[in-house]
Amino acid sequence: MDEVTIYHNPACGTSRNTLGLIRNAGIEPRVIEYLKTPPDRTTLLALIQAMAVPVRDVVRAKENAYAELGLADAGDEALIDAMLAHPVLINRPIVVTALGTKLCRPSEVVLDILPQPQRGAFSKEDGEPVVDAAGNRLA
Repeated sequence: MDEVTIYHNPACGTSRNTLGLIRNAGIEPRVIEYLKTPPDRTTLLALIQAMAVPVRDVVRAKENAYAELGLADAGDEALIDAMLAHPVLINRPIVVTALGTKLCRPSEVVLDILPQPQRGAFSKEDGEPVVDAAGNRLA
């Protein structure tokens, strides 16, 4: 089976929902709690490149540190330095599979890159159904 890795924050509902969808496909992923074990510069740059998104898309602008550090007009290098120094600024969850790397916001984005289908119904923590009993995506 293909390895699946999730850069996870257990305090984040979107991250928990994404992890639940991975497990609903019968996959036990490699879970990296990135606040405890932050990525190094090489890994962070590789993730951003694999997602093919602007660096700014990976920065969590809702965090207090974003405003405190004056990152609104910062360039890519300053944003990367800030994420490395303050991992809470890394948007989550990021999921890596053989089919791609995605920032899974909303959580059902993970369905696009899972190597196995869903095995049954799944609803988000707020009760919103995402997958029906036959394993089909609803949204």
